[in-house]
Formats: sequence, structure tokens, C-alpha cells
Amino acid sequence: MNSAKKNAAAAAAVLGAVIIAGATVTPALASHGAGGTGSRGGTSKHVLLLSVDGMHQKDLDWYVKNHPGSAIASLVHHGTSYTNAQTPVPSDSFPGMVGQLTGGNPKTTGVYYDDTFNRALLPAGTTNCATAVPGAEVAFTEAADANPLALDAGQGLGGLPASIMAMTGHPETLLNPAALPVDPATCKPVYPHEYLKVNTVFEVAKAAGLTTAWSDKHAAYEILNGPSGKGIDDLFTPEINSATPAHFAGADWTTDNAATQQYDGYKVQAVLNEIHGKDHSGTKVAAVPAVFGMNFQSVSTAQKLPTSDGLAGGYLADGATPGPLLSKALDYINASVGSMEAALKATGNSKDTTVILSAKHGQSPMNPAALTRVPDSAIIAGLNAAWKAASPASAADLVAFSTDDDIMQLWLSDHSQAAAQFAKDYLLHHAAAGNDISGAAKTVQSSGLGTVYAGSESAKYFGTTTADARYPDVLGIAQTGVVFTGGHSKIAEHGGASADDRNVPLVVSGAGRAQVQQVSAQVETTQIAPTILAALGLDPTQLQAVQLEGTQVLPQR
Repeated sequence: MNSAKKNAAAAAAVLGAVIIAGATVTPALASHGAGGTGSRGGTSKHVLLLSVDGMHQKDLDWYVKNHPGSAIASLVHHGTSYTNAQTPVPSDSFPGMVGQLTGGNPKTTGVYYDDTFNRALLPAGTTNCATAVPGAEVAFTEAADANPLALDAGQGLGGLPASIMAMTGHPETLLNPAALPVDPATCKPVYPHEYLKVNTVFEVAKAAGLTTAWSDKHAAYEILNGPSGKGIDDLFTPEINSATPAHFAGADWTTDNAATQQYDGYKVQAVLNEIHGKDHSGTKVAAVPAVFGMNFQSVSTAQKLPTSDGLAGGYLADGATPGPLLSKALDYINASVGSMEAALKATGNSKDTTVILSAKHGQSPMNPAALTRVPDSAIIAGLNAAWKAASPASAADLVAFSTDDDIMQLWLSDHSQAAAQFAKDYLLHHAAAGNDISGAAKTVQSSGLGTVYAGSESAKYFGTTTADARYPDVLGIAQTGVVFTGGHSKIAEHGGASADDRNVPLVVSGAGRAQVQQVSAQVETTQIAPTILAALGLDPTQLQAVQLEGTQVLPQR
């Protein structure tokens, strides 16, 4: 777990084009005009992007095989499936979603996780910027909300959760400035959209005179507005890590899968309202967005929770078949997709809508026997103690900040190659105590890590330079099945570089795709961004990350 953050039926025919993420969708989507001209040479008037977080390509294959008449199967049977799609590393929600909507990886977007450290910014709350020492946590999580415990992030709505659809479509107003890092040049808080280094699909669409909307899990997802801060007309972000009603067993909406499904239901309703020509609340008339969508969390929590609602979470012993809780969550996703398809058909939007169903990340491990839960706090405490013993003149802990899920990222108080190498050597020679799926004690070598990159090695891994103030000084790639978490509350996590973390489904369906196709070539989820613009007849090269990385539209064959 992150040592510095809270852990806190079947439907009608396929409508539009659907992209199931974890891959890059680059269909040859007709000719496209310049993004700022409003030229519409593409196949679609609308693109609906749906991210089923945690979903693997294997899950899609299993569901379609066992539910051939389902809404999800209909998408596959009327579109192109990319069976070797990969998310960025780290395979976290923030870089995953940002990548899909910018076309860039962390080296380009500057987004390495949702909770990171920046060596150039000043700590949150800094007012005397002339004397403050650079180095700050950048927490774009529930911690940035005005009220992290409230479903409306602190807006103050009465009658929650029933009133949540009345939440503002501008959640940047619900962020707490005192919880944001500070720019030393301006001595002002840095909002998420200001932190992003490149523009987004939403900004390109807006420049073309199109309407945009999105729904996600934290107010900090206003980062998707892009550097202009104005990319999304209607952004609905109920806080997933807020307190749940008393009748749920969990502490927040992620710790009880029934609660997660209810939470996802609010965002589903927002999309349905938008399809019907309303804003997310359903109370105001609005154009059906050219680019819109949401992310689902129900599959992710069903993969992580050992049990919930009387059902076992995760996968069966074969490491491939969804268990009862996960199977139920996949049925929920299918029903939600079906309701959207039915709404598109009822409103006459099915033939000109590209639906994108994606995953920000997968989840690891799928095989329960591979699980080893390792408390990261003990590893970091040991590293700090070893550093102080070797450097008696230094009073500071070596680790200034860490983010550890099934990846380990360390930002050090000493930003030297020697210090990073010290950390690497310690981690690779440290045996860590943990426990397996049954809770039995288990010891792993090398701190549970397979590979460790130190200093310039870490920068090279990400494709950036040592002048980058954002990349981690130390990057540890976890051994298969290792999850850095205390206790027994999780059986899977994401963030790492394994196939279970990164191999997500990607399907592009509808909008002239009457014939099923399958592409086995490796693609990346970052390719979703230029594919969206091409579908709308806009110029993908108007995305800065596309220019910098050469990100391609997804191929049809």
C-alpha cells in the first residue's frame, strides 16, 4: 500500500465504438481535419469512453465465452478487439487515465502516480516561499478535498448520498488550496490541471467547439481539464474514499463491493442523463457531449477484497476464473453497459457514437497462490535506520516519501546517485516478512522486489532525464504476486509492471464496424487519445503528447 496515503440484461445491439482499455485503439477512422477548425471528417459525432478499472483481457475473454448474449459480448462481436493492450508503468489510476486522454506516458505528462513527490515544489501550506526548502508531497487523492469524508467532497449538499447528483460539475472549486503543493515562483497552490504538462483530448475538442463531460472518483481528476483548466464542461466526481452510509459494512465505498456498485451507479446515471441531452444531474438541458464517459471501480474492489457481501473476492484457484464476488461485479458492469447502449439507441445516437470501454489498470496477482502481502513500513524503517548508521552526520530519514502498492517508488532526501545506490543495495539484500493468501507467515528475499532501478537508472527506465523533478529516485519492480500492504485486507493491487497489472482489454466497436476483428499486435492505452480525435474527425497531432511521443491511432489490422 502507499505508505503515505489513506487506504482508505443483456442489452440491445452495440452502439458506437467501444474501446476497452489496456491497449491502444488506433482504427483507421476516415480522414480528419485540423482540430481547431471543427472539421468533422471522422466516423462519429460522439465518443463514450468507459474504463473498467482492474479488468484484464482474460476477464473479457472469460465473460464473452460464458455470456455470449451479453452487452459486453455484443461490443466484441461488432468491433475490433486488441488482445495485447498495455497500460503505462506505473499502472496506477492517475497515469493510466491521463495517458488515455493525452496520449502520453509519465515522462511526458509529468504524472507518475496520484500521490507522489516533487523535488522542485514547496510543501502544502507554505506562505514564506523565499526561505522554504523545495521538496513536497503532491497528493491528488481524497486528501486534496475540502472534506475527504463527504461524498460531495465538501460541497455541503444536504441529504447525501441521495442528493449526490446535485454535486457541482466544476469540482476544482472543492479542492482545498492548503492541501496542494506550492509553486516557488508564484507562491500559489498548484492545482492538478496546472501540474499536467500537456493538453488533453477534452481541450482539443473544446477548441473545435464541441461539448465535453467526464465522471471520475476524486475531485483531483479535474487534472483532465488540461493546463487551460477549461477542457471539461461537466465534470462529476463523487468522492469514492468518503464515508459510506451506516448500512454498509465498509469504512468507505471501496471496502464493501455492494457500496462500490452503488457508488458506480451514480456515475452511470450521470452518463445516462448526458445521453438524454441533460447535464450530469439530469436537471439542465445540454448538448450530448462529443467526448464523455466514466470509470468503474466495482471490478477493482471485487478483485482486491478477500470477502464482501458474503462472497469470496478475487479469482478461483486456477488464477483465471472470476470468483463469485468478481463474477457478480462483471455482471454489474455488463448491465450498466447495456443500459447505456439502450439509451443511445432510444435517443437515436447509436449509429454515430463511438463507445470506449477501457481500463486504467489491471490487478495483480490473479492467481491467489502467488500472493505475498508485505508490509512496506518495516522495509522503509529498516532502510532509514541503515542510512543513519552509515551516515551518522545525517539526521534526516533517507526516504522522504514513498508510494508502494505492487510497485515501490521512493523519493529520497538525498538526491544523489550514491544515496539511490545505497537504497538499491539495501533493498536487494533485505529479507522481508509477509504473509500468504491464508495469512500464514512467508518471507521474501530482496524486499519482495525483482528489479531495482537507482537514480539515473530510474530516470532511464521512464525515458526522462535526471533533471526531471518528478521521477522517483528509486523504482522497485515487485516480484510476481507481491503486494505491499499491512494486515490481510487485500488480495491484489495495481501499480506495477506485471502482465496482470498491464494487460487490459481494448475493444473498439460500432460506428461502421459491422464485422468482428481481432488485432494481436501490442498496443498501448495511450493510443486511445489520438483514436478518439480521429473518430471525431479532429487532428490527433493537436495533442502535445502525440507530437512528443509519436503516439499512433490504433490500427484496424
